[in-house]
Amino acid sequence: MKRRRLGTALSAVVTAMCATAATAQAAGGTAADQLLSLNRPVTASSSGGCCAAKNAVDGDSSTRWASGSGADPQWIYVDLGSVAHISRVRLQWDTSCATAYEIDTSNDHATWTRIYSTTSGKGGVEDLTSLDGNGRYVRMYGTKRCRSDSSHGYSLQEYGVYGTVGGDTTAPTPPGTPALVGDTPNSATVRWTASTDDVGVTGYDIYHDGQLCASVDGSTLTGTCGGLNPNSTYGFYVNARDAAGNVSQPSGTLSVTTPPSDDHTPPTAPTDVHTTTVTGTGIGLAWTASTDDVGVAGYRVYDVTDGTRTRIGASDADTPRATLDGLTPNTTYHLQVTAYDGNGNESDGSTPVLDVTTSGSSQCTPAQGVCAVTQVGADDDVVWGLVTLPDGTILFNERDAHAIVHLNPKTGAKKTIGTVPNVQSTDGEGGLTGLEINPVSFSSDHWLYIMHTSPSDNRIVRIKYDPSADALQTGTEQVLVSGIQRNKFHDGGRLRFSPDGKYLFAGTGDAQNGDNAQNTSSLNGKVLRIDPDGSIPADNPFHNAVWSYGHRNVQGLAFDAQGRLWEQEFGNSVMDETNLITKGGNYGWPSCEGTSGTCGTSGFIAPKHTYPVADGSCSGITIIRGFLYVACERGTRLYREEISGSSLTNVKEYLNGAHGRLRTVEPAPDGGMWLATSNGGDKDSTAHNSDNQIFHVSVS
Repeated sequence: MKRRRLGTALSAVVTAMCATAATAQAAGGTAADQLLSLNRPVTASSSGGCCAAKNAVDGDSSTRWASGSGADPQWIYVDLGSVAHISRVRLQWDTSCATAYEIDTSNDHATWTRIYSTTSGKGGVEDLTSLDGNGRYVRMYGTKRCRSDSSHGYSLQEYGVYGTVGGDTTAPTPPGTPALVGDTPNSATVRWTASTDDVGVTGYDIYHDGQLCASVDGSTLTGTCGGLNPNSTYGFYVNARDAAGNVSQPSGTLSVTTPPSDDHTPPTAPTDVHTTTVTGTGIGLAWTASTDDVGVAGYRVYDVTDGTRTRIGASDADTPRATLDGLTPNTTYHLQVTAYDGNGNESDGSTPVLDVTTSGSSQCTPAQGVCAVTQVGADDDVVWGLVTLPDGTILFNERDAHAIVHLNPKTGAKKTIGTVPNVQSTDGEGGLTGLEINPVSFSSDHWLYIMHTSPSDNRIVRIKYDPSADALQTGTEQVLVSGIQRNKFHDGGRLRFSPDGKYLFAGTGDAQNGDNAQNTSSLNGKVLRIDPDGSIPADNPFHNAVWSYGHRNVQGLAFDAQGRLWEQEFGNSVMDETNLITKGGNYGWPSCEGTSGTCGTSGFIAPKHTYPVADGSCSGITIIRGFLYVACERGTRLYREEISGSSLTNVKEYLNGAHGRLRTVEPAPDGGMWLATSNGGDKDSTAHNSDNQIFHVSVS
């Protein structure tokens, strides 16, 4: 049988492991001598053009890993997926061997413990038995090559690591809810009560709003997060770690509003505000930059029609210009620009008020890119997954209320069609997230594919929709994938069918444990690929649901006209990234964030585009007529990027600051786009405390 359900596949793996152990014991060996490294993720200091690091653990001695030539030291390490006791390492060298090398173990691939070393390596097959070490990562670290000429490096045909997987799979208990010790305009210090663990807590990670901001050791119960903004509100919480890499569920959340700084002087008002372009749906503005005693943080553009000031645009500190998109043709706007600083001081409005009338044409030209923006619906919950039904109406998920809503975009009428069972929020980003339909079979099978957080995990389910009753048939629910770890943040959630309807892809988060992302046995920090009924396609690279790995928190998936899958991913504090997904590809997290960190490591696939987190925190993506559209939350803007070969070019920004935080974009039937905002309440799990809109956007 070529295809198996996920649970069946896992049972088969466990059975095979037990059989291996029994065979070893029957042969006079011990269960400790199991091959743990076969097809596990590997990382190397370098690789020659012929010979990738993964060749050393593929079980095929006709392939090999070769390091870069003429340099010492060079290394390769394998990720066993969890802490193991290492009893044996078998090295099968090609001609280019090592005369001096060591074998090291580590729990974090940063601090290494030597368990074997030699200065008299002979090459060939070196079977190192009676080793005694513990670690998740096992490294061969070569310091002297057999061949001293500069045209050769190190070359391993096979790198076999043997032992037994460690028994500690129990995560620490959640730490106590933090309390505030003290704060400044740019930092906050918190304390918490200790977590407990069956072996021992080795560290604590402090987060605000899903971003790691400090780490301390297991005996320290206070920590300081810096780099904060004055007069801003943050949600702080703590996770505990043990030596085996198990991460606790989070503490409760402490809300802290940093005090204002001593800067109470607003910037000067912008001057010489003037138009650069005027179309039926857009106005280009420019002005003379403001000055400030500390520094300008950005600009805001307002329409002050009828004495009401409505924000309709924004720009960054170094950009004294803005493009206002999605305006109404043949309409006069009364425009004013202000500047603000890091303490929130805002300047007076520019004078005089600039009166600009859009033209009478609503035609969307290629030069405009994004044109008319028309509101078609509103909701007071977090609008997450969204699909278009064959009749042109919309279904969308309410993340925190756990309901699915049917919206008619022509009339604005909406109806809640049902609540998804067994959904539990996380006081963060978890809850009811992904929603998808099969583009080929929905008209006949009526399955809704749903991703959500449950009390124990994240999972993918499918439930029938009854068009005649306009209702969710919860009794038809089938669980397709379970066991995706959950946490307060980093729960992923996007679903996307391949255009031919054969495979369902899902984006998952690392559950705030970066080690999950590099472990191909874990479903976290991955792009998953399954059949519509939940079984595992026979050609998946790791014989489970994993399609690609090394992701932090997958938020967007979209297929282009060539059938290629693009992915959008939250970074931590440096940059977000857009990736072109390949089968079995490793995208680098946690060692690499965008292009920051050890991104040049052999085997890591570089992103196609990156975004500073302050201008990004980008979520949903969609592709329309060869352009990738990226909706950004913190950046409050929409990116439009031309797909040129395997590159993203001609990147432009739209709707900057016009509608606040943007989360979800999907194709509309007329060649336009649906766009959903994510304003208010999207960092907690309180239902119906948001103020969101769903728009139709005309694109060129």
